[in-house]
Amino acid sequence: MQWNALADAWAALLGLPTWQGVLVVVGCSLLLAKAIEVGGDAAIRRVTRRIPGDVDRVIFRTLHPPLYITVAAVGTVAALTLYDVFPAWNTRLENGLLTLLTLLWMYSLTRMGRRASETATEDDRFDNQVVPIFQNVWTAVVLGAGVFLVLSYWNVDVTPLLASAGIAGIVVGFAARDTIANFFGSIALYADRTYTVGDFVVLDSGERGRVEDISIRSTDIRTRDDTVVTVPNSQLNTATLVNESEPQRERRLRVSVGVGYDSDLEYVEEVLLDVATEEELVVEDPPPRVRVREFGGSAIDLDLLCWIPGPMLRGRARHQLLKRIHAAFRTEGIEIPFPQRVVSMPGDADGRNGDGSRDADGQIPRESREPGPDRTDGDPDAADDRWADSRDS
Repeated sequence: MQWNALADAWAALLGLPTWQGVLVVVGCSLLLAKAIEVGGDAAIRRVTRRIPGDVDRVIFRTLHPPLYITVAAVGTVAALTLYDVFPAWNTRLENGLLTLLTLLWMYSLTRMGRRASETATEDDRFDNQVVPIFQNVWTAVVLGAGVFLVLSYWNVDVTPLLASAGIAGIVVGFAARDTIANFFGSIALYADRTYTVGDFVVLDSGERGRVEDISIRSTDIRTRDDTVVTVPNSQLNTATLVNESEPQRERRLRVSVGVGYDSDLEYVEEVLLDVATEEELVVEDPPPRVRVREFGGSAIDLDLLCWIPGPMLRGRARHQLLKRIHAAFRTEGIEIPFPQRVVSMPGDADGRNGDGSRDADGQIPRESREPGPDRTDGDPDAADDRWADSRDS
């Protein structure tokens, strides 16, 4: 029944005089455009609401006019074609309309990318170095797609252009493979949020430092020696990297200490916890704790585990804790043993020398020592003469 009603309405529409039918179709298209303008707001907001900041507002305002114009223009050309107002120009009207709409959307999408990048750059949650990269890539993709669409509307063969673009892409890829690798490495690092400016990272080479800058080609890391290390993004994208600033800024510090086997471990643990509690660089939550690790060769090995506000305080916190532990152990009489070695010299057990001679303390008797070429046999003048000869030479 509904389809019959629609068919009757369509037949009645076609039965109208030409200009009346054109006005009806154009009016309906304008009403549809207005409905999209009103009802499309909720749909666009639903799509863009997950984007942080004001980027969604910029996208909405930029896409609103071309949507309205597109619906109105399509309705107008459809009315002219339906009633054969200009029969000889139908194809040209369609191609011209598609060309104008494509140019309109190219301009709108390029403008949207530029405004969104400007808004994102002002937001601290986005990287100011990486956002322009996406904006340039977005502009290139929109312009390239628009040009190929316009050429296809007018039956221009784009196959040679595609082949030439492919060959040029291969040549450029080989010539700038390192730059391209760094470029895509920076995009991957940004997409994965591996680190941001201000994070404290540890490279697989052992270098530790704070991320100072992230550019298209490389990342600058300032070490604890106040030197800047520049690492290509392509290497960071494939290397093992430890971000000590994630998922939280607080980092656990491990301080190892050894005590004698006669020590009361419960009391030692209490002393270590008191030391950690009194240190201002140690946070209260999570609380510090002590773990007995193993029986070492000279001592019982323990670890004091505590948390500090950030990875950059690791060296200073360890310095303060070691000083406090040493002072506390000395005050409480807790022994910190150290490895000892007994060295035995070759010889008999009774102290006899290799030639059979010995003295009271097992040393070679003085009279048995033969004078060497440098010995003066107690003559000071001979020593002075030898010193003078050496100076003259």
